[in-house]
Amino acid sequence: MSNELQKPVIGFSCGDLNGIGMELIIKTVSDQRLLDICVPVVFASNKTLNFYRKSLPDANFNYTSIKEFSKINPKQVNIFNVWEEEVAIMPGQLNETGGKYALLSLQEATKALKEGHIQGLVTAPIHKKNIQSESFNYSGHTPYFKAFFNVQDVLMFLVAENMRVGLVTEHVTVEDISKHITRENILSKLKIMNSSLQKDFGINKPKIAVLGLNPHAGDEGLIGKQEEEIIKPTIKEARNSMLAFGPYSADAFFARGQYDHFDGVLAMYHDQGLIPFKSLAFGEGVNYTAGLPVVRTSPDHGTAFDIAGQGKAQNAFWLCRNEAKSIEKNECKNVC
Repeated sequence: MSNELQKPVIGFSCGDLNGIGMELIIKTVSDQRLLDICVPVVFASNKTLNFYRKSLPDANFNYTSIKEFSKINPKQVNIFNVWEEEVAIMPGQLNETGGKYALLSLQEATKALKEGHIQGLVTAPIHKKNIQSESFNYSGHTPYFKAFFNVQDVLMFLVAENMRVGLVTEHVTVEDISKHITRENILSKLKIMNSSLQKDFGINKPKIAVLGLNPHAGDEGLIGKQEEEIIKPTIKEARNSMLAFGPYSADAFFARGQYDHFDGVLAMYHDQGLIPFKSLAFGEGVNYTAGLPVVRTSPDHGTAFDIAGQGKAQNAFWLCRNEAKSIEKNECKNVC
């Protein structure tokens, strides 16, 4: 097999057609370094790509249009045509069209990932309400992949150069968060994080910090009972098989930079983990789904309707670089 074909094939789902996804993809595939590390396959259509390409004068790449994976060109960007029809694209607008074609792209890309035609997938942002249908009844990408690959549990893992933050609960209402803070859920997420840090990031004995649920980590039971009754005993149990510490008061933990001393941080809920992560690493972060039998990542932001179609999307080359590295490590684990 040639060196060209030995590069991992990485797919891109287009996200909401009216969002920032296609701009992000075009800027990424225009990066001349991309073809050195992977073979990109964009799941959309030539017409959709060309619509956004016209508004990006610096876009500089050649592409091959395919409908069969046997036709992949390892020396160019590949556009897998999921649909052929003209689509009324309206950047910045929330409408049925954006969600419909986001789902078509995602379904085709996920199928290709499961069948091994691509080795990794970068998912551009979807609008979680707009994509809802009989075929997609999930609160986001993460539970969708969990169901599609029929795994018991996964971890929403936000990764940057300076920190890695995982979540016990993801898209759960504030009033329901405490119902999900159980020994079983915390232990499951800790096991996935520990395994991912070892397998995907090459850390032999990772140190994991666990945040408390309540202000000041409960102040020894004065502010809520979850820390004393659930979180502390679970951490103690987890320490039989990993290096887990806590619970830490979330505000002081991030304000003092304590995350620098750990390989991973487990937050109890969405905003507890994502507010500090995005404040300290926004635009540099990767949303990685740990616990899957495949590699899936996405940017750490949403559809950005407010800037869609304005050429303000960032180059996500680093997403592909990290994904290619993760694929390489996993293949080495399986083969070496």
